[in-house]
Amino acid sequence: MTQAPLTSVDDVFAPHPPARRALIERMRLLNVALLLALIGLCLCWELWLAPLKGGTGALAIKALPLTFAIAGMLKHKLYTYRWMTLLIWLYFTEGVVRATGDTGMSQALAGIEVTLSVALFTACATYVRLRLRVLPPEGKAARKAALKEEA
Repeated sequence: MTQAPLTSVDDVFAPHPPARRALIERMRLLNVALLLALIGLCLCWELWLAPLKGGTGALAIKALPLTFAIAGMLKHKLYTYRWMTLLIWLYFTEGVVRATGDTGMSQALAGIEVTLSVALFTACATYVRLRLRVLPPEGKAARKAALKEEA
C-alpha cells in the first residue's frame, strides 16, 4: 500500500504539536539561510574574492548542485534534507583541503566554507530528526485499549 504524497505544508505539520511546528519552521529557515550563504560564498570566492590564478572562474560551477536543494527545502521535502546531509561533505572536504593548502584570502574563505558546511549538516540533520519524531504513545493504558479494540 503506497502513501499519498503530501499536498500542503499543513500535511507536513499535522502529526506535530504547535511548539515543534514552530521549531521545524525555524530550522527550515536556518537551513535555507545557511544554504544561500554557502552558495554565495562559492560564487564570490571563485568569481571575485580569490579565484584560482589563471582561472576563468569556471570553478564557480561547484555552487550548482547546491541550488537544486533550494526548492525542496522551501517546500519541506524531507528527501532534500536527507540528500543534502550527504552532499555537504563534498564542500566540507574541499574546504579542509583548500584551508590547508592555500594561502591568504583563499585560506580564510576555505575556513568559512568548512564552518558553513558543518553548520548546514547539523541543521539538516536536526530538521530531519524533528520531522521524523512523532508524538509518543499516551502510555500503557492507551496501548492496552488499542490492543483490545483490535481483538
